[in-house]
Amino acid sequence: MSRRTLAILTLTCAVAVGNIYFPQAIAPLVAAGLHLPPDAGALVVTATQAGYTAGIVLLVPLGDRFPHRPFLVTLLVLTGLGLLAAGCAPALPPLVAAGAVVGLTTVAAQVVGPLAAGLVAADRRGAVLGTLLSGSTGGMLLARTFSGTLGEWLGWRAPYLVAAALALLLAAGLAVTVPVTAPSTRRRYPALLAEPLRLLRAEPELRRSCVYQAAVFAGFSAVWTCLALLLTGPAYGLGAQAVGMLALVGAATMLCTPVAGRLVDRVGPDPVNLVCMLGVLVSAAVLAAGSLGGAAGLAALTLGTLLLDVAMQCGMVANQARVYALRPGARGRLNTAYMTCAYLGGSAGSWLGVRVWGATGWPGVCALVALLAALALTRHLLSRARYRPGRPSAGARVACSGTGREPAGTGSPSSTHRRARR
Repeated sequence: MSRRTLAILTLTCAVAVGNIYFPQAIAPLVAAGLHLPPDAGALVVTATQAGYTAGIVLLVPLGDRFPHRPFLVTLLVLTGLGLLAAGCAPALPPLVAAGAVVGLTTVAAQVVGPLAAGLVAADRRGAVLGTLLSGSTGGMLLARTFSGTLGEWLGWRAPYLVAAALALLLAAGLAVTVPVTAPSTRRRYPALLAEPLRLLRAEPELRRSCVYQAAVFAGFSAVWTCLALLLTGPAYGLGAQAVGMLALVGAATMLCTPVAGRLVDRVGPDPVNLVCMLGVLVSAAVLAAGSLGGAAGLAALTLGTLLLDVAMQCGMVANQARVYALRPGARGRLNTAYMTCAYLGGSAGSWLGVRVWGATGWPGVCALVALLAALALTRHLLSRARYRPGRPSAGARVACSGTGREPAGTGSPSSTHRRARR
């Protein structure tokens, strides 16, 4: 893969992920501009996020069925048209509908990952995935600042129209940059939709990666859901803008994920996962000091959230590298299973976090993060004990025996790809 191709794929991840998050910053402006109650703008955010979840389930598996270049171009064109419709919406119902379309189609980042994994050698896959994830992180963090600033200057429609132009320009760029790839399967659409569940049952390494990411992402979501309650409460008495400023600290992960990717290429995903889980445990201890309030508490929150963000994102690089190595012909469906589990974990973490906050306050939220990390760490240590050094993994034994476990149409990976990297 050339540097130009990697650059435009990274930018695609940034724009696609940014489309999910920029409506959050302009929700009050939407409500004011359409002369609605202040909380009405949140419906657009909810519709976009719900559409995105549906897109992961319904569209990402098609990355194995269609050539990547036309599929990505189609997704970005549809996203651009959805953003354009949102920017021109005369009332809330069409805006909510357009937001749902944008969420459904802005899954390009989840298609780019499997594409990039197939365009590079196995010993460079982690570095490339880390670079792509840095783009996604940048899009997530900068989208809110971009839309909030532009919305204050030019109104709530301006961010939608600018994002539409970016999506359409990227579609044109991808049409001439992305290499031609052949689809890895000819299976019918209903079979593709059912395949992620079958892969979860068949691939222990996929299940393991899903457990790791779901647990860590649950803790991550619990912290960020409750952080606003802590900062705006009596311990600090700050405004909602303080949460946004604290979130910008996470920009450091843009520098860390490529490094984590190179480490995955060098030592495998398991050691990186181990360090990340330990990092989450340490972050929980540091974050607990945030309940003290004052400058010391704010410093603890800053350091703790930074450590948590880095651990979560770097762990994702390791997990994706492990998942993409399982079945090269089914990477889209593998990614669907993995990301669905991750987002379910995040949703559960937000739900649990609010309830723990109501019962025990911030220390209880930090204890929840530590418990989730400890569960993932226990699962990791049990896995390492089961597959001792010198003993081949289950995936490696199947690959060497030649029996294989690929369902029809998913491709026949080589033993190099089927061997679990640990």
